[in-house]
Amino acid sequence: MSETVQTGISENSLGAVSYLTLIPAIFFLAIAPYNRSAFVRFHAWQSIIVGAIAFLLNFVFSSLMQSTSFVSPRIFLTLSALIGVTYVVVIIFCAVRALNGKLSKLPLIGAWAERQANR
Repeated sequence: MSETVQTGISENSLGAVSYLTLIPAIFFLAIAPYNRSAFVRFHAWQSIIVGAIAFLLNFVFSSLMQSTSFVSPRIFLTLSALIGVTYVVVIIFCAVRALNGKLSKLPLIGAWAERQANR
């Protein structure tokens, strides 16, 4: 079991909540006592990065769909839906692992999030 951060809420719970939306992740990075825990910071950074990548990929596919006339829009809609489903699965996976007190370092993203959390 991990330690509690002076609020009575376990670090595991805080790490899992980081994956709900961007707001708790930013809140946990900015406000003491949450930002003192490397575990919470790791999950907050990883959540922000995963969300930003999903947003940017969907933005790119949306822009390409509107500006490209020689490719069927269904291809971009399918890719966008696939990104959305993958995002939800990854977020749920990471939140459950955080709730169980484990770090789930995603490829490429996890190492960067860990470096940021240990600053």
